[in-house]
Amino acid sequence: MRSARTISTGKSSLVNTPAWQQLLKHHKDMKNVHMMDLFAQTPNRFDQFTLEFESILLDYSKNIITKETLTHLFSLAEQQKVQEIRDMMFGGEKINTTEDRAVLHTALRNRSGTPVLFEGKDVMPDILHELDKMRVFSEKVRSGTWQGFSGKKITDIVNIGIGGSELGPKMVCRALAPYADMLDVHFISNVDGALIENTLARLNPETTIFIIASKTFTTQETITNANTARAWFLNHADIAEADMVKHFVAISTNTQAVTNFGIDIKNMFEFWDWVGGRYSLWSSIGLSIVLYVGMDNFIKLLEGAEAMDKHFQNEPLESNIPVILAMIGIWYGNFFGAESSAILPYDYNLRLLPAYLEQADMESNGKSVDKDGKQTTYSTGKIIWGTEGINGQHAFYQLLHQGTRLIPTDFIASIHTHSSLHEHSNILASNFLAQTEALMCGRDMRETRLQLRNAGIALNEIEKHLPHMTFHGNQPSNSIVLNRLTPRSLGSLLAMYEHKIFVQGAVWNLNSYDQWGVELGKKLARNILDELDEGGILYQHDSSTEGLLTWFIESQKNNNV
Repeated sequence: MRSARTISTGKSSLVNTPAWQQLLKHHKDMKNVHMMDLFAQTPNRFDQFTLEFESILLDYSKNIITKETLTHLFSLAEQQKVQEIRDMMFGGEKINTTEDRAVLHTALRNRSGTPVLFEGKDVMPDILHELDKMRVFSEKVRSGTWQGFSGKKITDIVNIGIGGSELGPKMVCRALAPYADMLDVHFISNVDGALIENTLARLNPETTIFIIASKTFTTQETITNANTARAWFLNHADIAEADMVKHFVAISTNTQAVTNFGIDIKNMFEFWDWVGGRYSLWSSIGLSIVLYVGMDNFIKLLEGAEAMDKHFQNEPLESNIPVILAMIGIWYGNFFGAESSAILPYDYNLRLLPAYLEQADMESNGKSVDKDGKQTTYSTGKIIWGTEGINGQHAFYQLLHQGTRLIPTDFIASIHTHSSLHEHSNILASNFLAQTEALMCGRDMRETRLQLRNAGIALNEIEKHLPHMTFHGNQPSNSIVLNRLTPRSLGSLLAMYEHKIFVQGAVWNLNSYDQWGVELGKKLARNILDELDEGGILYQHDSSTEGLLTWFIESQKNNNV
């Protein structure tokens, strides 16, 4: 049997610290407490455990917490120097230690004019220059001043990227669709040829602009799709390579690669290595958003995020929304053993938010080694998943209500939707409210028996069905209510989750801003691609991988279907 590999130089001592040990003791007192009892003991519990930020309400009363719980959690945050690390991030210090980079996505939405220094230089002039460039370009395209090579107005934008270069802009465009008025926007990320083929089949090269979004301009999936789009464009009649200037733009840091691809350098938008991919929608990576909803709405998105940044920077821990959400998440993940958390937006326009937060959270804090190179001895980076309500109710809510796992949930709703169908909106809102109540309260045997009797069910049938119709309840949830989903409120919501992720990483002593875990798969994929192209085994593999690879190669040779 193969011995375990050495992956670190020791083990973290976090679990032995005073604040952690105090929480362990407190958990013994709380682990069997039912939230219904907490509400009975404190009738004004809602008032005690709600916070308002601009047009957003956070209700965190439906959690297995007391004021004492929060006191212990805040002590852990202070012990782990969350506030000091927060100030280091906003101050441009290189808190991404493994890559020796600053983490300054917050500077991208700094609308106050306050200088933001990185290595002694104010980065704001460069940021404002790119924003101005995005405004000029987008207004030309949206007004029809910028025309395709044949003189026709642009009608479609195709964003080609992957990861943060696609997930963020795509999610925001879908969320702000009610604010779009001129252009259609399409997103291509998957290297599966079916996606780009199906997308291109619906487009006219005379009226389409392609945005190639890649920091290095070497990402395999993005460049493969970009080359396919380029070939499709040039293969149409009466199109010359010089016509690309009207139809291809790049968002990158690699000027030479962009030029070699055939994109005019004047059509290149820049960003910086202190902008992480999953935090890049606030940068020029958001160009597709700007083209779709206009620069003014993009600025409102930035302003909403900046407002949450200031809240996060200035509010004390006990009234700091991202901190509270983060520490409650740690309470469940590290002391109750919760392995996942669900994001459940009851707003159709937020349907891609769970997928966006999957990357933002799991790529940030999916780490088993801390910043000091030591193995963690505690759970980090919960599994994030979810879908839009009400669809989820008819899919997986059964597990939430009667399953064996503790799954904390965030329910998100808008009071005023962008739909004019009032009846639909009330049904949606009623389900949003009912689900959090049902998850908390459950239904015991006495209540279930009474309901069945009142329904006229025979006694023998009641006792037969009773065990299957009871719910323990005590499933925790947060309710996040927007007055209306607008560019500003969306910006605040996204920044709130960014800072929640930051706080949890700081408490766990992680570097939340690298992602070395994705590199090994990329390296092995390059080797296997060589083998698929050559039609034979070139490298050493385990028997399973070699068997699968051989099957692929032989099936391709035999043209098996």
